[in-house]
Amino acid sequence: MAYSISTSTSTSNAFRCHYSETLRFAPPQHQCGRINPNPSSLLSFNSSPFLLAQSPVPSLSPVSRRNIAKMAASEGSINGSNRMLVFVPPHPLIKHWISVLRNDQTPCPIFRNAIGELGRLLMYEASREWLPTVVGEIMSPMGPASVEFIDPREPIAVVPILRAGLALAEHASTVLPANKIYHLGISRDEKTLLPSVYLNKLPDEFPKNSRVFLVDPMLATGGTIIAAMGLLKERGLSVQQIKVICAVAAPPALSKLNEKYPGLHVYAGIIDPEVNEKGFIVPGLGDAGDRSFGT
Repeated sequence: MAYSISTSTSTSNAFRCHYSETLRFAPPQHQCGRINPNPSSLLSFNSSPFLLAQSPVPSLSPVSRRNIAKMAASEGSINGSNRMLVFVPPHPLIKHWISVLRNDQTPCPIFRNAIGELGRLLMYEASREWLPTVVGEIMSPMGPASVEFIDPREPIAVVPILRAGLALAEHASTVLPANKIYHLGISRDEKTLLPSVYLNKLPDEFPKNSRVFLVDPMLATGGTIIAAMGLLKERGLSVQQIKVICAVAAPPALSKLNEKYPGLHVYAGIIDPEVNEKGFIVPGLGDAGDRSFGT
């Protein structure tokens, strides 16, 4: 399923999300005995007249009103876009792990495994058509074979935002070959909700042509992810070199990212409609750090 957020000219300042009462995916199309997979769903921040608005959900903090509209596209056709795009891959395993994470009865070890599996799937989707490759020829046990490898000369990095980002990025090495991990610790003041950097293990400057996965499970108010993006930009990265991986995203954070970093690609397990007065996503999945590490 795909979404597009557009700016309305309404005089109301309420920020609302709209969605259809029944969300279904079309059955896969069969061609020559093969199944054509649907492209990743995406939330595109652009002006679109095609609305999927059926049932309003609770309004959020006063910002410009937007609507969710339907739009389908594959990433390959929009890589040159200067709009921020949020991909929600319509994979049953992603839906499964999100459901496990939602359950308040899920014990800590299972929660941590679930969020790690979710991160693996999202990074797999995010790396599609993004990682550079080299071709060559090797000798297999049965003879010469043409092959294609991820180019080892093009640096791949994962930047988890502590603490919960560690759990979401735990299986990154099983998906991304020869990647480096740079830790970034950012805490949020419980009263002001403002971010504070307490650990920064980023390099002074990222190597040229680096590709970086910025991993933060919860994009709620947007303060943490905006601060992290700023640190990456200061170290020489362009928006096109960064992809954000999150378990759950909410409109306030996505709106801020869209305004400050057009062209950014965000991969989310699900998009929730609301952030409460304490800065938690509703329904969300609670404090991902506490639930991952049992603290």
